[in-house]
Amino acid sequence: MSNEINYTKLSKEVSYALRHAPWEYELELDEQGWVEIDQLMQTLHQSPEWQEVGLDDLRKMIVKSEKKRHEINGNSIRALYGHSIPMKIVKEAAVPPKYLYHGTAHKFLPKIEAMGLSPMSRQYVHLSEDIETATLVGKRKDKQPIILVINTENARAKGTTFYLGNEKVWLADSIPPEFIEVLKVK
Repeated sequence: MSNEINYTKLSKEVSYALRHAPWEYELELDEQGWVEIDQLMQTLHQSPEWQEVGLDDLRKMIVKSEKKRHEINGNSIRALYGHSIPMKIVKEAAVPPKYLYHGTAHKFLPKIEAMGLSPMSRQYVHLSEDIETATLVGKRKDKQPIILVINTENARAKGTTFYLGNEKVWLADSIPPEFIEVLKVK
């Protein structure tokens, strides 16, 4: 736990992640807006500013907040109000656009080229409908992220299932490397 944490700023960051842009943080909210604290911590720790944040800091953030924006229950946290997104991330098999995108750091490219995309510590691989969102996600890991293009038609033809996450996020159990290309910048 750090004494130098700006809890007001942390509250705003967590609020933005939970209420407005979970896809930028690769968070999976349930139908009541809950997300596992470990998942939130993992994404917060990718930012140098929040690398030292721990569970006690989240609890302190909630206590110090005059507006009581969040609550913790067990190993989950949620924003209490102010959502600008649909609350339910539906994990139903669906037909995605022909191409989806994934932003990532350069250092991960060799492994992705060899093994494909896997969910790592998450339940699903997160994919974006547009390059802009994939870039925002990738910038959490690399200032100049690599954007991967997923050919969903070919992947689906070979057995990959895609799930609709929300209006900007698609999910998959994994993406084999043969369906992934690096976006060529013109």
